[in-house]
Amino acid sequence: MLIYEDFSYWQYDKHSHFNVKPVMELKQPPGAGARRLPTQQRSLERLDRILTAARVLIVEKGSDRVKMSEIAALAEISIGSLYQYFPEKSAVIQTLAAQYSAECRGYIEEALTSVRDFAGLRVAFEGLLDQYYDLLLAEPVMRDIWSAMQADKTLMALELEESRACGALLAAAIQRVSPAADAAKIASSAFLIWQLGEATMRLAMSLERQEGDKLLETYKRMTWREISSP
Repeated sequence: MLIYEDFSYWQYDKHSHFNVKPVMELKQPPGAGARRLPTQQRSLERLDRILTAARVLIVEKGSDRVKMSEIAALAEISIGSLYQYFPEKSAVIQTLAAQYSAECRGYIEEALTSVRDFAGLRVAFEGLLDQYYDLLLAEPVMRDIWSAMQADKTLMALELEESRACGALLAAAIQRVSPAADAAKIASSAFLIWQLGEATMRLAMSLERQEGDKLLETYKRMTWREISSP
């Protein structure tokens, strides 16, 4: 596992896998749980400290056991100041989840928009699956939040929204390489493929590494048969 001394935000990069970017440089993504999006530098820095503290504590003890008072203490702010940004702990988790989702979607879009043939589509799609799997294995905060999605209606809605958005990117790529195919059928298949991908990753994370690796390869073969025959 990679650990940075300043515990800055982990930004996933499809070439180098991980690269560090402070939270204050990120735009607040749709669906985030914060009360407000700060605009002043001092407030942005405080938000960065809050989310950084939350990530550190999640790594140490898991999101279920983290308390708002612990986040405030580690961020070196008062509990009242923390509640000005987040009404409850679930809002902190939702903001972290939304940021991870927004970053991942950006890399998915980058990989799929350049696809122009089936060979390129297969390389891009399977490469994204490998990178996402590696990210979940290496990043305990994202894995914790992602696992908690099934117990939180807001996080479940966020996951569904992301599956629709990423499925639409996949559908657009399939349509480019197979323009004569039925657009509605492609859209439905792409959405299902992406949502099943989330379920596959969740199952793989619950298994021993060797079995999880095999499951991912099986998913690739199954989905490629559908993608290559639109």
